[in-house]
Amino acid sequence: MSGAQTRVFIARLADTAVFDPIGDQVGRVRDVVVTLRLGREAPRVLGLVVEVPGRRRIFLPLTRVTSIDSGQVITTGLVNMRRFEQRPTETLVLGELLDRKVTLEEDGSTVTVEDVAMEQQRTRDWTVSRVFVRRPGKGLRRRGDALTVDWDQVSGFSLSEEGQGAANLLATFEKMNVADLATVLHELSPKRRAEVAAALDDERLADVLEELPEDDQVEILGKLENERAADVLEAMQPDDAADLLSELPKHEAEKLLELMQPDEAAPLRRLLEYSDDSAGGMMTTEPVILPPDATVAEALARVRQPELSPALAAQVYVCRPPMETPTGRFIGIAHIQRLLREPPSALVSGVVDSGIEPLQPHVPLAEITHHLATYNLVAVPVVDENNHLLGAVTVDDVLDHLLPEDWRERDRAAVAQVEVPEGGRDGS
Repeated sequence: MSGAQTRVFIARLADTAVFDPIGDQVGRVRDVVVTLRLGREAPRVLGLVVEVPGRRRIFLPLTRVTSIDSGQVITTGLVNMRRFEQRPTETLVLGELLDRKVTLEEDGSTVTVEDVAMEQQRTRDWTVSRVFVRRPGKGLRRRGDALTVDWDQVSGFSLSEEGQGAANLLATFEKMNVADLATVLHELSPKRRAEVAAALDDERLADVLEELPEDDQVEILGKLENERAADVLEAMQPDDAADLLSELPKHEAEKLLELMQPDEAAPLRRLLEYSDDSAGGMMTTEPVILPPDATVAEALARVRQPELSPALAAQVYVCRPPMETPTGRFIGIAHIQRLLREPPSALVSGVVDSGIEPLQPHVPLAEITHHLATYNLVAVPVVDENNHLLGAVTVDDVLDHLLPEDWRERDRAAVAQVEVPEGGRDGS
């Protein structure tokens, strides 16, 4: 989050104005949404509740916030206007945590919560890190002493270890990597799978869907409200989202595309024009793209982004403007190993490998595989007839198409299993 504070006291965010990138006001902050976790583990911050004109309250994920400064919040400009509805696993900081009586661990005294601070971690996620509390006053007019302590120095907030039902289950899920969580979700009954999927936040559910068999993907998406299904598709990688849409009846896919933000739906529509086993059908439309006058330092900063897969982070695609796919003229690839050997101030145009031939979108799977193996690549650019970059096919995209359809079913016994109660959300 460029230019943002690393620690923000949440009560001070109340009524803060929210702006889009060009300075137009979107609304005002009314609360912050967090998810509590087991024991004393710090809660994860999911996003902001923002009141927009018409007194409608919407949810703004922190992934769509570029800056939190004194007196203002800046967004990416992509704001979903669907009305905010709190989920069972979510907690509102201002509405539910402030004024709560908690126990101070150092002496067992009861204190009152007056504010909590959220802090950005190295992973770029935000967690609740500090708590501003006040001791009881002595006498009729005296206020007690105030102090700020670490989250784990108070008790009375977090989920209890027992009797949590679905909350306990979801807290356990949060500690799993995405592939293992997908395995567990696959093993659930359809009813329980839908319940758990409904309680996961959009980003987490999107990651899990990308790891599930197509049948499970279609089943889960079909049980979500259309507006939320569109949100989840926006959070998925474009090639995975397009693959999922291609499995739906055309009228259902079109309905979801219409509910998506236009700039999110446009690359999916392009991908859907290509055969599933062609370069165009397998490519992602969001590789790392830079202009020729970008520096090596800028390139390395881009590939450090944690949301990038290793294959996409391995090379930068240098193109003439515009930088969004389909781009201007494709110039070549800057490999990360070469970037690491160059001065930070050097230009990427000076380290471009122009000897790697890009692929056309109609190229079949066998030719893509041969191309990757011949040039020892983990990803290959895809261009149109005018040499505009359309996207990139990565080796993991190719593996998904080369492996048998039931590859996720194999050796499941070797994967750690989590027992999941078959009851409702409360685990009953």
